[in-house]
Amino acid sequence: MDAQTQLEIEAAAFRRMRQHLMQDRTDVQNIDMMNLSGFCRNCLSRWYQEAANERGIEISKDEGRQAFYGMTMDEWKANYQTEATSE
Repeated sequence: MDAQTQLEIEAAAFRRMRQHLMQDRTDVQNIDMMNLSGFCRNCLSRWYQEAANERGIEISKDEGRQAFYGMTMDEWKANYQTEATSE
């Protein structure tokens, strides 16, 4: 596989993961993701922001989060975030 094809496949997989988190599994809470995998939507949005900034594209923390929530953080919390349990 050539480098460009690999890049395109990785980008497609990334976009599908982002869609999955934004649309298919809004029930999955960030704390659950963090406990199981060691990262969450906020981590992904920070990595996205950092990658853009490294390339001279300035995006804010909120803009990075919107890329993984599909809406503002406040909207996502109001629509999908549940109360944390002791577990």
